[in-house]
Order: sequence, then structure tokens, then C-alpha cells
Amino acid sequence: MRGKRSLAIGAALAVMAFGVAACGDDEASTGDGDTTAAEVGSVGVILPDSASSARWETADRKFLGDAFAAADVTADIQNANGDKAKFATLCDQMINDGVAVLMIVNLDSETGAACQKKAAAQGIKTIDYDRLTLNGEASYYVSFDNVAVGTAQGEGLVKCMTDLGKTSGPVALLNGSPTDNNATLFKQGYEAAIKAAGYTIAADQSVPDWDNTQAGRIFEQMYTKANGNFVGVDAANDGLGGAVISVLERNGVAGKIPVTGQDATDEGLQRVLLGTQCMTVYKAVRQEADAAAELAIALAKGEEPTTATATVKDTESGRDVPSVLLEPQAIFAENVKDVVADGYTTAAKLCTTAELKAACTKFGVE
Repeated sequence: MRGKRSLAIGAALAVMAFGVAACGDDEASTGDGDTTAAEVGSVGVILPDSASSARWETADRKFLGDAFAAADVTADIQNANGDKAKFATLCDQMINDGVAVLMIVNLDSETGAACQKKAAAQGIKTIDYDRLTLNGEASYYVSFDNVAVGTAQGEGLVKCMTDLGKTSGPVALLNGSPTDNNATLFKQGYEAAIKAAGYTIAADQSVPDWDNTQAGRIFEQMYTKANGNFVGVDAANDGLGGAVISVLERNGVAGKIPVTGQDATDEGLQRVLLGTQCMTVYKAVRQEADAAAELAIALAKGEEPTTATATVKDTESGRDVPSVLLEPQAIFAENVKDVVADGYTTAAKLCTTAELKAACTKFGVE
């Protein structure tokens, strides 16, 4: 009797164990083998700073966070605040936390590549967001066509100089950080457009770390050395453009020497409306964030993304990196309203003074 009872209990336990295992299998997958949310990995994102451009905190963080939340994917979004040591620490922390995907905006290619190498060693997929990491190991790259961004700047500057009757003459270039591959691509675009239109490059300097304070000092030295003899200035983004315009204002020539920008920041758009900055370049950050998040979500689910239909060559390693490249838009006073209509900013943020309200009314910003 005892032996029979033991066999019966053992059989019952075996049935129960089989039932538990079966339930566990049901929770892990569906009948056709699809992955469920329980198996979806988390995503780590490292943004570069908040000083070079307001976009990283006001736009990218929000749009990326919204996209991950909508997909019910856990994401840890941190900012390195321009500190390479902090960037490396954040990278190590996210790898140790076991993220499935790591998305970075590098501060320079060296530290970015070191981070990606560590991630690859742990089987973590990486995405270069906005900036390509040279000699890196990113699985994908998501950005705008950055040569096209520069071309839009250069052609925009030519338009503004021509409108002022300046069809030739010396132009100053104030470039982005020499450690940022995007800055190289921007310059490639705008320098070619300016030279093709018959203007000469009279001054050409880069700004370390896109630092706006340094930009002001650098441009003041350029301006003094040239005795103010510039017909235009191509500044690589709105922050650098603002630094240039401050120098021009002190010399009483703001608006008389066209200045470019990029990123369609509120301050940049306000200067465009007032005429002290001739144009900016709008990069629809929501589109960029959504494209990057879509890739990251697919990778976190163990899927093979299908949206990276272009490639960009890493000029150091020679590797072709699968990429998603978006198109930029040149913004002048007459189409600032397009940026507002797209939801990137609001009329309330732009039209803050009597002078700006009058300009907003003139150019249909509502």
C-alpha cells in the first residue's frame, strides 16, 4: 500500500510539474513563436550635453521617451553633460545593468568607440544616434543627411548675401567641434555651396566642443583680424550663430552681415524673425527620435530591423554602417511658421516681446 501511495503521489507531482512547465511556456511565447513583452530587453540612451544645443533635453529626451513608453519598452535616458568621464561611467553602468540595446550620441569618436567595443563584448547591440562614431561598432546609425544640412546652410547664406546685393566677397566659417564627425560633414556641404557661388573663404576656424562662449571669443578675434570685412558668416549651429551675432551687435552691424545657424532653436528662430540671423536648418527631431526608437525596439525584441535602407561609410574603418538618413529643411523668416506647425515649438515661446509679436504677425506665426 505504501509503495502504491508513493507511486500515486509521484505521478501527481509529475503531472503538476508538467502543468507548471506548460504554463511557463505559454507565458514566454505564443503558438507561432512570437516574443512577448516578458522577453523584451531594455534600452539605454546616452545624450551628449545640454549646452551645445537645447534640443537634447527639450526635444530628443522627450520624443525618445515617448516612443519607448508607447511601445512599453523600458528605457534609461541619461545625459553625459559634456563630460567624457561621465559618458564612460554611464556606458559602464548601462552595460552592467544588462541593457539589450545601447544608443549613444558620442562626445568624440574615441570614447564612443570604446563604449561600443565594451557593449559588443557583452552581446549588446548599439545605435549611433545623430553622430556617427568613427572606427566604432554601431549596428545602426540614425541621423539626418548631414552634408545636405551643410548644403542648406551654404545655399541659404548665399541667398541672404545676394538679397543684400553682396554677390561676391570674403566669408567667415565658424565650424563645429573638430571631434564631431557631423561638423566635418556640415562644413563639407556649406563650404562647397559658398565656393560654388563665387565667394572666398577669408577665415575658417572650429569651436572645441561646440562651446558657445569660446565661439564668441574665436569669432571676435576673426572679426578684429579682418577689420570686420566679411560679407557673410556661416556658423554651424544656432548656438554658434548667437555668439557671432553678439559680436556683430557690439559692432553695430547685426543684420548687415548675414549669419546662418542650425537646429531651429527658439532663440535661433527669434533671431531669424528679427532679421539678425538670416536662416537656420530645421531637423525634425521627432522623426529622428522615432526612427531610432523603432530600430532600438526591434533589436530589444530580438527582431531584425527593416528600416535602415541606406548606408554611411565609416571613413576610418571603411565599414558601411546600415543607416536611416532624414532630410533637413532650410528655414527663413517666411517659413518659421512651418516649424511651429510641425509641433517642434509654439508661437507662445517665440512671440515673447512686442517686436517679436509684430514679426510673428508679419510672417504668419500663430
